[in-house]
Amino acid sequence: MQKQRPGFSFSFDDPPQVQVRACDHPGCAEVGEYRAPKNRSQLNDYYWFCLDHVRAYNKAWDYYQGMSTEEIERAMRYDTTWQRPTWPMGDWRTRERNLRDSMSRGHSFGADWEAGTSHRPPPPSPRTPEDDALDVLGLKAPIGFAEVKQRYRELAKQNHPDTHGGDKDAEERLKRINQAYNVLKAAYADHG
Repeated sequence: MQKQRPGFSFSFDDPPQVQVRACDHPGCAEVGEYRAPKNRSQLNDYYWFCLDHVRAYNKAWDYYQGMSTEEIERAMRYDTTWQRPTWPMGDWRTRERNLRDSMSRGHSFGADWEAGTSHRPPPPSPRTPEDDALDVLGLKAPIGFAEVKQRYRELAKQNHPDTHGGDKDAEERLKRINQAYNVLKAAYADHG
């Protein structure tokens, strides 16, 4: 009995054709239903074995055969991360900062990042009360106490409220100058 459709024909009487694969083990006449990889570099290329021979093949299979100890260690580490590259934690922050610094200085793109160096100046040391006092007096370190005393006298005369007719701003400036002088006097006394 055969049914016909336009452009298509088939028969209910013909059984479907089944491809039977023989076992790849030499001298075996069984059906090869079970696949096994041929080698580690071609894991998608298979031998087809019967159940007994696939068991024997799998028992003798050594994925790492022919590899040195270092190669085995490298392969195991690579498989630990599902064969994806990894980077040390926090490293991306350092690279991003170096790249940003390099670009802000107008250097070539990523030159410092590639070399792994940074040409930034060292961070400034925290300011001390002595630094602030020198700024109030308009002086720069290093300086001797005699020069500090001379500068203090000059500024005290210039900013004394009596010379400014009782001006409150002059009084405030003189207070800051006196405080700065006392800080420096104590610092020079401590250091000898």
